Amino acid sequence: MSHNIFEKNLEKYADPEMYDHLYDRYQKDLNIILKWAEKDQTIIELACGTGRLTIPMAQRGFQMIGVDLHEGMLARARQKAEEQGIAIDFVQQDCTELNLPVKSSLAFMTGNSFQHFLTNEAQDALFQSVRKHLKDGGIFIFDTRNPVLKELSVVDEYEDKYVDKNGKQVIESHRDGYDHLTQILDCRTHRRFYRDSTLIAEEQDGISLRYSFPKEMERLIAANGFDIVHIFGDWDGDELHANSVSMVYVCRIKTV
Repeated sequence: MSHNIFEKNLEKYADPEMYDHLYDRYQKDLNIILKWAEKDQTIIELACGTGRLTIPMAQRGFQMIGVDLHEGMLARARQKAEEQGIAIDFVQQDCTELNLPVKSSLAFMTGNSFQHFLTNEAQDALFQSVRKHLKDGGIFIFDTRNPVLKELSVVDEYEDKYVDKNGKQVIESHRDGYDHLTQILDCRTHRRFYRDSTLIAEEQDGISLRYSFPKEMERLIAANGFDIVHIFGDWDGDELHANSVSMVYVCRIKTV
């Protein structure tokens, strides 16, 4: 599968330091992952980004490999790990074409990264690639946003305001539109930067996110050789319901 399929959808990750500024303190997903982690073997994190979870897991004594397609995010992760004196193997690879020197009992992918796999073929390739790198009975944990129809049925326009890592005030104007045939949400952002109420810069970016439905996920997971062990509606471990924010899957390779 061509890297270009994914590289065209990475504008949101152009500034790894800003990504850390916004998301690095989020740790809720770590709790569920730690329940399945074992310290006697290497654990694989897919779409690891700047090491938001890879690094704290290594700090807890786990042997980690972090995989991502974005070299800028990986460079930031390596820098952070080095500053903290932590040895982690960060590898630039396409998650649909993994070629790692290990098989593990656990691979995980968080941050709704599953939604970057925009086609049925890409989703299948991800599962098959992960499956080849798991031991018998191995676990794959991942999340994806729950497709709440009342939210996807209208074009959504809204603003966010925050202060960036350099102290500039930022106003983001978002426009999200969902295509029911492709199940892809197209998200466009216009960002304005202010210093003392004076506009000093503007930029735009976008991202496309595939939504998959619960019954669709059941079929997809089963068809690729996994059983569902648990489904949660969020990283707090709450039960999945119609209006849950997320679908968090704990899957195990099927045993014959």
